[in-house]
Amino acid sequence: MLKNDRWINEQAAAGMLEPFQPQLVRHLDPENSEKPVLSFGCSSYGYDLRLSPQEFLIFRHVPGTIMNPKRFNPANLEPVPLHEDEDGAYFILPAHSYGLGVALEKMRVPPNITVICLGKSTYARLGIIVNTTPAEASWEGHLTLEFSNSSGADCRIYANEGICQLLFFEGDPCETTYKDRAGKYQHQPERVTLARI
Repeated sequence: MLKNDRWINEQAAAGMLEPFQPQLVRHLDPENSEKPVLSFGCSSYGYDLRLSPQEFLIFRHVPGTIMNPKRFNPANLEPVPLHEDEDGAYFILPAHSYGLGVALEKMRVPPNITVICLGKSTYARLGIIVNTTPAEASWEGHLTLEFSNSSGADCRIYANEGICQLLFFEGDPCETTYKDRAGKYQHQPERVTLARI
């Protein structure tokens, strides 16, 4: 069953999401409809996560290397600076490139819940694809988020604003949670994590 805003707010009060925004925020100055942001916070059946300003890495080709998920070469990743102007703080994801960022919110997934992360339509319309990733039962940490810029133009990726939406699905209690099996991505920090197999 897909969980609703009441459930999300109750679980957040018990520590499921920190920091937590109980309503969807579209403007930093909502009374005057000024300072628009990419929406974040709790919606009817989900939660829009924010991107942390701590770190954003893009993949660069290193001549003579082939990407290998079993032996990841960190030399293929390059940090990009955080920029800021009147529109907010942002990273630049170059055209036809791939980048990694981290969620601002820390998650503690309940043992009977699996969370799916989906992209936001605002970015999808620009050709930015946020890879769908699950956070399994009893997973804890800051999600590492993956972005693909399929367009021919560089794109701003805003920090401290909505970047993807979480959907919470309840299932029958499982025999072994992610925490029980000591999953390799458990307790991810607010930095990009590249766990080894």
